Amino acid sequence: MRTIGLIGSGNIGSQLARLAIKQGYDVVLSNSRGPETLQPLIMELGDHARAATPAEAATAGDVVVVTIPLKNYADVPVEELRGKTVIDTMNYYPQRDGSIPELDDESTTTSELLQAHLPDSHVVKAFNNIMSDHLTSQGSPAGTPNRRALPIAGDDAAAKELVGSLINEFGFDVVDAGPLAEGWRWQRDTPAYVSALDAKGMEQALAEARRYADMA
Repeated sequence: MRTIGLIGSGNIGSQLARLAIKQGYDVVLSNSRGPETLQPLIMELGDHARAATPAEAATAGDVVVVTIPLKNYADVPVEELRGKTVIDTMNYYPQRDGSIPELDDESTTTSELLQAHLPDSHVVKAFNNIMSDHLTSQGSPAGTPNRRALPIAGDDAAAKELVGSLINEFGFDVVDAGPLAEGWRWQRDTPAYVSALDAKGMEQALAEARRYADMA
C-alpha cells in the first residue's frame, strides 16, 4: 500500500493526511467544493499530496477514507471503490444530517449504510471516536505504556488487518470490536466516544455500551 485516498478533507481528513505523509504514504485529497479549494492544504503537505475529485481520490487510493457528513454518504463513488478497503469515520448527528429513520430505530448502523451503498467494497469503521487534533498529538510508539487505543469493526478480516496496521503506524493500539454491525458501540453518547483510553480501558468501554443496550 502506497497511496491513501481521502473523500473529505476537513478536520479528520486533513489530520489523517498529515499522519499518512509522516509515515511515508502518498495522499490524494478531495472534497465537495473542488480541488482548487484544497491548494493551501496541499502546499502545507508537500510533494506527497495532491488534490483531486472524489472519484479520482477513490481511484488513486489503495485504501480510501470516507470522512464526510453522514447525510452525504450516497454521494461516495461506487465503481471506483470496487474491491477496495474503505475506512468510514462518519458519525450520525441528526441536527446536521437530518433524521435517518433506520438509524433512529437502530435497525442498522452508519457503517452498514455505507457498506450497503458500496456492496463490493470492504468497509471498516475507524477514527470516528477521537478528536481530530488528538490524531496528531496523542499517538505514541508501539509498546508505550498506556498507549491510546482506537476500536475498529468490519466484516472482512483482511481489510481489518490492513486498517489495524495503519492505525498502529499512526501511533495507536487497536481494539477489534468484531463485525461491522458492532460499530455502534463507540458512536456518539457511548462511553468510548472521544475517550482517551488504553486497550484495556477501550475494551471495558465497549463492553459497557453493550450492557447499556441490553438493559434498554
